[in-house]
Amino acid sequence: MNPSTALARTLVDELVRNGVTDAVLAPGSRSAPLAFALHDADIRLHVRIDERSAGFLALGLAKASGRVVPVVTTSGTAAANLHPAVVEASYTGVPLLVLTADRPPELRGSGANQTIDQVKLYGDSARMFVEVGAPEQGQEDYWRGLVCRAIACAAGDLGTAPGPVHLNLAFREPLVPDGAGVPAGRADGAPWTSRTRPAAVTVEDDLPDRTVVVLGDGADLSAVVLAETRGWPVVAEPSAGAVGPNVVDCAELIVATPGWADQQHADRVLVVGRPTLSRAIGRLIASAPSDVVAQRGTWTDAHHRAGRVLPAVPAPGRPRGSSSWLDSWLEAGRRARQVVSPLLDAGLSEPAVAVAVAASPAPLVVGSSKPVRDLFLARPRTRVLANRGAAGIDGIVSTAVGAALALGEHTVALMGDLTFLHDANGLVLGPDEPRPDLTIVVTNNDGGAIFGLLEQGAPEHADAFERVFGTPHGMDLQALCAASRTPYTKVADLDELRRALEPTTGLCVVEARTDRQQAIELDRELRSAVAQAIQL
Repeated sequence: MNPSTALARTLVDELVRNGVTDAVLAPGSRSAPLAFALHDADIRLHVRIDERSAGFLALGLAKASGRVVPVVTTSGTAAANLHPAVVEASYTGVPLLVLTADRPPELRGSGANQTIDQVKLYGDSARMFVEVGAPEQGQEDYWRGLVCRAIACAAGDLGTAPGPVHLNLAFREPLVPDGAGVPAGRADGAPWTSRTRPAAVTVEDDLPDRTVVVLGDGADLSAVVLAETRGWPVVAEPSAGAVGPNVVDCAELIVATPGWADQQHADRVLVVGRPTLSRAIGRLIASAPSDVVAQRGTWTDAHHRAGRVLPAVPAPGRPRGSSSWLDSWLEAGRRARQVVSPLLDAGLSEPAVAVAVAASPAPLVVGSSKPVRDLFLARPRTRVLANRGAAGIDGIVSTAVGAALALGEHTVALMGDLTFLHDANGLVLGPDEPRPDLTIVVTNNDGGAIFGLLEQGAPEHADAFERVFGTPHGMDLQALCAASRTPYTKVADLDELRRALEPTTGLCVVEARTDRQQAIELDRELRSAVAQAIQL
């Protein structure tokens, strides 16, 4: 067996032994040894022609399953195209194993085709980087141990936060199998290392009675139990996944009301997860001293107000305080819902689409920008996944495909038109690829709606706004879907949307046309109505 084939087969054999069930591959010549090995392995293989889509597909698979997922590319810019997904995985603690093929060292700096500097290509975004030089026979034990260490590091079992690990593999020709057998591996079929997670840490509950719990993306939901025990309000972002009697309804609109946070005067804010969606929630965090819980080795303290960084959510240990603190928040949520619901029932607006989608029992993957913020008005009944690490709009279609495949059930994705167009390649699935049961709902307002809600949308910037922020595209989404033979439906009202959300098999796209200017006006109306309701 030639050395490159031996290395590839040993690596893939050890991936399977360590419990890897899915792998993503983008085609290429230098990565051919890995492609052949994956094709023959007892593993569910996903092949994509675009490396950026491949990276986000692997991200979605790993995010939804919690398991390490390898993604394989050839050398050169193919490897560079994984960088956005690697960055997102780093900031959200998603266990990716990045396997990039490379030219042997003697070809670097020589002008050889498709050769770039791939050493530590992803910088600090990779938890670990190892370069395997051009393989030599007899190193199988080292290669197996390397895979075990890489998987343990990606999973967060070596004392570091979970996240991406990068193995850069220099293959020499020949790159195709020569017919020799597969390495034998261990006779007992066990992984070559054992991995244990670090022991749980207990933190004392010494927080004051007037505490607000703010939950961001990926939050440890034991904070909800703590809040219910102590009688604290919970302000939760949509992808925190928080439910319960202490979760404040329409919380973002409430804290955005001028003077609300000052009037309530929290003594402490407990921040868990990664809250990045709302400036108003950011101001709430900044309005009082805060304790931030470090999760996966990272924490969010954008306003530099953290008095302490806690290694875990405190365990409930003090008696419940006065109910008036919690009641004031929950009553504001009830009043806000009373004025919000009629405005959302009036027609096919972007927030109304978000609320309808969130009412579906199917797991939900939501794009960045405006759709995830519209979910603040919803009360999701199911799991919500979002790429809130770097908060880009790239790769959401592929992330949703990966999540649906990992979950193995009908899944819904919600995204704007620019997000959808940014990853339209995610619809391209070859005839032999596993196909998800996924309904993608696209709110199409022909551009970037969120900018109209920011400073850029002010009247004094009208001359430049439409071209450089609004970015109308005029794309025909039905024709785009037809190009990839993806079933398409256009809905005209909320009843049609709800019918389109019913469980189905396969991948399909649902388009809801909305108006950007009406979205701006509705946002102002919602905020005004809530402000009046909670200040009665």
